[in-house]
Amino acid sequence: MIHKILTFIVIGLLTSPLFAAEKTIVLDVEHMTCPVCPITVKKSLERVDGVKDVTISFADKTASVTFDDAIANDEQLTKATTNAGYPSKVRAVN
Repeated sequence: MIHKILTFIVIGLLTSPLFAAEKTIVLDVEHMTCPVCPITVKKSLERVDGVKDVTISFADKTASVTFDDAIANDEQLTKATTNAGYPSKVRAVN
């Protein structure tokens, strides 16, 4: 009986969000043409569950997003900006 309980606990720990990682990606964002655009992009990203920080660069047309990868993913983030009228894609890592 105790063996089953320990197995259950170990499996629970291995599959729990305790092993989630904080991840930061940079999105290339289209259609940011005015000073108000970054505000809209930032708000759309902040509404995604798991997002912890968003920094927008109007000059570079990018969004740096830090999020919990157990809750959010790249696809949800690009979908959020696209739905707000600003299509985006994950910047390739060099």
